Amino acid sequence: MKNIGILIALVLSCLVSVAADTNPVEATHNALRAMRDGLMDAVNKSDIDRELTYLTTNVVITWHNAEVSRGREGVRDYYNRMLNGPNKVVADFHAEVKVDELTILYGEDTGIAFGSSVEHFKLTSGSSFDLKGRWTATMVKEDGRWLIAGLHVSTNIFDNVMLDMLKKYAIYAGCAAFVVGIILGWFIGRRRKAAA
Repeated sequence: MKNIGILIALVLSCLVSVAADTNPVEATHNALRAMRDGLMDAVNKSDIDRELTYLTTNVVITWHNAEVSRGREGVRDYYNRMLNGPNKVVADFHAEVKVDELTILYGEDTGIAFGSSVEHFKLTSGSSFDLKGRWTATMVKEDGRWLIAGLHVSTNIFDNVMLDMLKKYAIYAGCAAFVVGIILGWFIGRRRKAAA
């Protein structure tokens, strides 16, 4: 009977030890989810000041257009130029982000996450489109908070909405050139006949 009590005590201590080991990891993933949700809420509300609170002071972001922003002020400058300035390109922007799997943790203060996104752009030219992309983010824990230290976003260069738009414009330009060529040929043919 005494041996059964010792065995039960050992099993319980192992279960408590396993639970203690998994709780910090689960708490870390919950904190990362909260960071993601807060950041995406700020992005979709165009709250740049709040967005910046989710970035390290020396963050590096590579955008879809291959431009790189360094530091919070670099990100603010990019947003202001693209969304707010007198020569802004984007009238409105929203994003939906999915994570492929749990963040890969390196120790207690570094993680890498990756996934997909659908970004809804409305340009100042009046056109709008959804851009499917991929992203990779490096997060670090500073002063008890998870922040993005690096973010890289990309789009499939062989299959994307921008390429489709270029193809469509190329078809229009080709048709217009064909029509202009026929009209010019007709005028040139008439002049030659009149001169003969």
